[in-house]
This record gives sequence, C-alpha cells and structure tokens, in this order.
Amino acid sequence: MRILSINTGGSSFKYQLFDMETETAIAGGNCERIGEEGSFITHVCKKSDSTESRLVVHQYFKTHDDAFAKMLELLLDQQHGAIRDVSEISAVGHRVVQGANIYSAPTLVNDEVVLNIEKLSSLAPIHNAVCATAIRACMGVFKAIPEVAVFDSQFHATIPDYAYLYGLPYEYYERYGVRKYGFHGISNKYVNQQCCELVGKDQATLRVICCHLGNGCSVTAISGGKSIDTSMGFTPADGLLMGTRCGSIDPGCAGYLMQKEGLSYEQLDELLSKKSGYLGVSGGCSSDSRKVVAAAEAGDRLAALVLRMQSYQVKKYIGGYTAAMNGLDMLVFTGGIGENSHVTRELVCADLDFFSLWLDKDLNRQHAMGSRCVSKKGSKDIWIIPTNEELVIARETKQLLWPQ
Repeated sequence: MRILSINTGGSSFKYQLFDMETETAIAGGNCERIGEEGSFITHVCKKSDSTESRLVVHQYFKTHDDAFAKMLELLLDQQHGAIRDVSEISAVGHRVVQGANIYSAPTLVNDEVVLNIEKLSSLAPIHNAVCATAIRACMGVFKAIPEVAVFDSQFHATIPDYAYLYGLPYEYYERYGVRKYGFHGISNKYVNQQCCELVGKDQATLRVICCHLGNGCSVTAISGGKSIDTSMGFTPADGLLMGTRCGSIDPGCAGYLMQKEGLSYEQLDELLSKKSGYLGVSGGCSSDSRKVVAAAEAGDRLAALVLRMQSYQVKKYIGGYTAAMNGLDMLVFTGGIGENSHVTRELVCADLDFFSLWLDKDLNRQHAMGSRCVSKKGSKDIWIIPTNEELVIARETKQLLWPQ
C-alpha cells in the first residue's frame, strides 16, 4: 500500500509518498512559490537504501492545478519516479490546519468537506483557504483515488473546557464556537509517540512539553498522550511571538491601534498576522530566525530583543504547563527553529533549575541528525526530535480507510 501525504503552505506544498508496509518515504519533494515568477519543484526519489535521485525543475506554476500535475508527472517519471501508474497510489492524505468544532477526526474528503474547510478560513486565514484550493487541485489530478483531511486542531480536542474557553459571554461559544482550538497537532502527535519510544515509557504515564518552534510557534502540554493545553488559540496568531505573527496581546491594544491608525479589520489582521513577530519587532530585519540570530550576534539591539522576548515567553509556558500537569518528564524541541537553533534552545533552557532542567551546552551545539538528548546528567530529559507530519498524515489516512 502506498499513500501520498500533502502538507500545504501559503504558496507551497511538501509531499511524501510512503510505502506503508515499512512506513518508508520512497519519494517526496517540495513545490515552492506557486503563482509567482521563479516557482520550482524539488523532487527526490529513493532508488535504494543508499542511493537517491534528486531533480529540481524550474517552471512557472500559475495555479495549484499546474503544480500538482507536475508532481504526478515526476512521480511517474521513468528515471526519477517511484511508480509506473497512478493506480499504485492507494490514497492521498492532506494536512488541514483548522477543523474547529466541525471536524475532530480525520475525514474522507468530498465537495462538502472542502467547502467547510474553506468556510473556516477566518479562523486560519493564512492556511485554510489555500489548503482548500490545494485539495481541489489534487482531486482534479488524482480523480477517483480517495483523499483524507487530517486536521491539526483534532489533537487538541482533548483540552478541557476550563482551558479552552475564554472569559467571554458563554453564548459566543454556543453561537459561534469561540474558543481555543490549538494547532501543530499533527506534529505534537508524532513527537509524543517518539518520546514514548525513545525513553521506553507508556504514554499513559508520560508528561511532555513540546516546543514546536518554526515560522509558526507553539508550546503544548501533553499528559497521558493527550493535549491538555496549548499556546495557540482561536487562531494560529495567538500565543508566542512568531515569524510574522504577534502572538498574545491585550485585546484592548487591537482596538486602540484600529482607532489611532484608522485600520479596517482586514488591515488589522494583516498587521497582526503578517507584519508583526520577528519581522515587526526587529524593525524589518527579517521574519527568518536565522537572519535574526545572525543580526543579534552582530550587535543588532532589536534582533537580540526578539530572541529574548520569545525565549522568555516559551519559558513562562514551560513553567505554567509543568504546574498544570503536576510535573514534567520530557521537554522537547521540534520544528525548524527548535531543531536547528542552538541559540534559541540555550535561551529557553537558561535558569530552569527549579524544574531540574539543565541543558548540556556541548551536546546542544553539536550538529547531528535525528533525535537526541541534550540534557545534563541528573536533569529531566531535554530532547530534540525532528517532526514528521507527513508520516502521521499517512498513518491517519490508512487508519480511516483501512482500519485494523
């Protein structure tokens, strides 16, 4: 059985084709800058355990339809492909950020489901609309092959009401579903499963705090295999300082800025979601953490402030979630920044002695592949675990269509 996993971004998508007998990715790639000049697709196919072919195709993809058609062409390519016929793909699974209170489990895709995903765009404006577009394009390319939507928000369906509700009139929850939903759930699920395997413990007894730090950032408390709280809220803009998102702010601040700057709701949303975060606080330096770190090391005051702000916020969530779970067994870093920025990890883990968390700076600064423990002897476990959302999507797709 072979399942294709699709992970759609704003103007890009990643894909992996899995042989589900071994859960091995036999092909995959990344299509970037869809709808822009200079778009391209990077395609990799594993020929054996030790060899692979890599191909970069520079082509203008005007729409997602063009991009998915090229992806299928590459998967079928005699030299660089992994299949001979499209029928060898049993199913396609899609990552969808927001399912809200409509979808709390993987769901077989049809026109109604895609329409609902699109309608939820106001709760995930950067993600859901483009995901609906991508799914429609994929359905057009793969025709009769079943497709499944796997929702980031579904992992957080276990958060109790006292943690997901806001201090607003209860009728707004009943009428509009205004509550914390949480995101990065697919990543959280993979990381938690890896935690259990790495330390040889049953998830029922494990208390994990997962710091998913990338262009989007979140911290999640996982107790007994279930999410009990997370930093992202009603939308992915809540919680931590991120690449271009402001994170949590006083709601009065939003109204004040609308009045002072004469902003419409749409302009305010763009300010908070696309012009803030690293980009805004650094004075326009960059939304890329690598550039912000480099600027900070070169003496840029605002870039250094960005790093201090975010690490301080993460530290507060670690303390709060340790209290909420009545203890902590593992602190985990994942995501592009969490996995690759030793500077960020050092800043977050500094002065956490009260929680018996001591980072080994030598281990932390080593450039190594795969999961690894970076805590000192005697410390609670601190791990770096590369996430694999595409594998979880494939597993969830298989479980829904062919339950064991």
